[in-house]
Amino acid sequence: MEKLEARIRNHDREIEKMCNFHHQGFVDAITELLKVRADAEKLMVQVTDTNRRLQEAGKEVTNQTEEVIRCRIQQRNMANTVEKLQLCLPVLEMYSKLKDQLESKRYYAALKTMEQLEKVYIPRVGQYRFCQIMAETLPLLREGIKDVSMSDLKDFLESIRKHSDKIGETAMRQAQQHRTFNSAIQKQLNLGCTKSVHPLNGRTPTHHNGLVLEEGEEEEEEGDEEVLTAQDLVDFSPVYRCLHIYTILGDRETFENYYRKQRKKQARLVLQPQASMHETVEGYRRYFNQIVGFFVVEDHILHATQGLVTSAFTEEIWNMALSKLSAVLRTHSSYCEDPDLVLELKNLIVIFADTLQGYGFPVNRLFDLLFEIRDQYNETLLKKWALVFREIFELDNYSPIPVETEEEYKAVISRFPFYDAEIEKQDFPKKLPMSQSVPQIYTQVKEFIYASLKFSESLHRSSTEVDDMLRKSTNLLLTRTLSGCLQNLIKKPHIGLTELVQIIINTTHLEQACRYLEDFITNITNVSPETVHTTRLYGLSTFKDARHAAEGEIYTKLNQKIDEFIQLADYEWGMSESDGRASGYLMDLINFLRSTFQVFTHLPGKVAQTACMSACKHLSTSLMQMLLDSELKQVSMGAVQQFNLDVIQCELFASSEPVPGFQGDTLQLAFIDLRQLLDLFMVWDWSTYLADYGQPTSKYLRVNPATALALLEKMKDTSKKNNIFSQFRKNDRDKQKLIETVVKQLRSLVNGMSQHS
Repeated sequence: MEKLEARIRNHDREIEKMCNFHHQGFVDAITELLKVRADAEKLMVQVTDTNRRLQEAGKEVTNQTEEVIRCRIQQRNMANTVEKLQLCLPVLEMYSKLKDQLESKRYYAALKTMEQLEKVYIPRVGQYRFCQIMAETLPLLREGIKDVSMSDLKDFLESIRKHSDKIGETAMRQAQQHRTFNSAIQKQLNLGCTKSVHPLNGRTPTHHNGLVLEEGEEEEEEGDEEVLTAQDLVDFSPVYRCLHIYTILGDRETFENYYRKQRKKQARLVLQPQASMHETVEGYRRYFNQIVGFFVVEDHILHATQGLVTSAFTEEIWNMALSKLSAVLRTHSSYCEDPDLVLELKNLIVIFADTLQGYGFPVNRLFDLLFEIRDQYNETLLKKWALVFREIFELDNYSPIPVETEEEYKAVISRFPFYDAEIEKQDFPKKLPMSQSVPQIYTQVKEFIYASLKFSESLHRSSTEVDDMLRKSTNLLLTRTLSGCLQNLIKKPHIGLTELVQIIINTTHLEQACRYLEDFITNITNVSPETVHTTRLYGLSTFKDARHAAEGEIYTKLNQKIDEFIQLADYEWGMSESDGRASGYLMDLINFLRSTFQVFTHLPGKVAQTACMSACKHLSTSLMQMLLDSELKQVSMGAVQQFNLDVIQCELFASSEPVPGFQGDTLQLAFIDLRQLLDLFMVWDWSTYLADYGQPTSKYLRVNPATALALLEKMKDTSKKNNIFSQFRKNDRDKQKLIETVVKQLRSLVNGMSQHS
């Protein structure tokens, strides 16, 4: 502590020394400072005054400087604003442009503008509120564009549905004109080289030439129509626009699916026919026009757009259409009874097929369908010609055709191939053996062949196939239609024997004319009949069958007529003796048979002979049945004698050779059973009959024991009532016993025959 205190004391002395050393300088400094203070105060006053004066002088400068600063700030703000506006103006201009494009429905350009706004312009000024609003609005505008374009597409689909008819009509008319033009050129090239079409062309040359002329006129007057396409009739811009819009929006697949779905629905609607379509050709034409219009549009869309519809999709729709179309045509054509309408339908199908084939669609199934419709066409033709044949048969007088002059004769043979040397030598007037129906039938068969040929045209078939079609359809006409009409005619009750005879003559001449029909078809098709697969006409068998039916009907009607005369018989079975002459009904019957068989002179010999033999046999059988009728209980000898007189007249008729050609007494043998039976009773030769029974040389070989017994029983009953055997019963009872003995022996013979059998 002491040291510290000593140290402090040392430092204090040093400080004191130092202060004492500098004290005079300090005093001097204070003195100087006091002097300076006065000057400082003076200076302070001067500075203050100068500052005041300076402040007063710089106040205006300050104000001006502040104004300059404020202007500079405004100028800087304005420059910034202009810069920002220059960035925003393109956005606003593009948005305004977008609005204009939307109003003018330039949707594709509007989408491009939206894309530029989103990618280029809006990002530059995205910090502004209006740009955010704009960015939020653009998706809504896109959806609006999609909705509007879809609405336009729907309007387009509705439009093409309405215009399909017109599009199809135009396309089919162009195809028909092209086909007609090619056909005319081909015919001109083939003129003089081919004779096969001459018969047909000879019938309708004006028609074909008329078509060519019409085409030429259309080329001059309506040249624009010939180049009309789907684009000329329908505005496709909506579908293009919609496709581009959906492609840009990345939703192309949705659009494609929607378009295809809607077109499938429209295809089903187009393929749905009207219920009354089969009634008129216009119904079919509208139906085909709509289908053609549909596929023409699809073909255009397929080639004008990339992928909106594909070949696979078009092929799928076409196959569906073919199936539906085939079913519809099969159904509706089956309702059609008019062959002209079926022919018109065929022509429409051919044009329809040619039209779509020109657009690349396969149409083989349509031509296969035409073969089915051809069968339907043939059926309608057969029905039509059945009516024609019936009318011809109803109006025929069934008498030979009289020709008064050479002109009339030539007119007949120009319609029917007939030649007879004997008739050629005869002077006019003369008669041809057939009736008026024969040339009419022959002409109508040729008309049928023409009508059948019309369907075969334009089917792209060879001459051999056409020839085969014609022959088969003609065979159907002959074997079914004409044969059926002849059979019905023959069976009609008002057709008498004279008419039946004429029918047989007619069928004979028609049969002979069949070879001319063969030549007629050959001339049309130019196919040689010697070709391996050539079908033959069955006319020969048709007319033979009809002739046989007529012959059978002659036999039947003759027998019916004989039965009518037999029903007039009025025998007095209990008469004591005969009238001495044949019955009146039988003489009338024989006179009828004589006059009838005179008409048969024009028939083939065998037919007349068969008819005569059949009539005599039926007469003999009817007389035998009358004599042995179970309801007839008693027969007197006088009745037997009267019956014998009638049989004698029948035998005389048979021996008079009513129909030439019988050998010897062949016709008389028809009455041999009756003759032997009546001789047995008239001669009362029972001993000979019983003794020779069963011997080949028996006099009464044709007399059956049962028949003799039945007649004897009737006479036996009469004897019991004192009718014809009264004198026997009184004068000779042994004879009565003889009758009983004969009856017993006959019964034993009958019983023996039954046991043997």
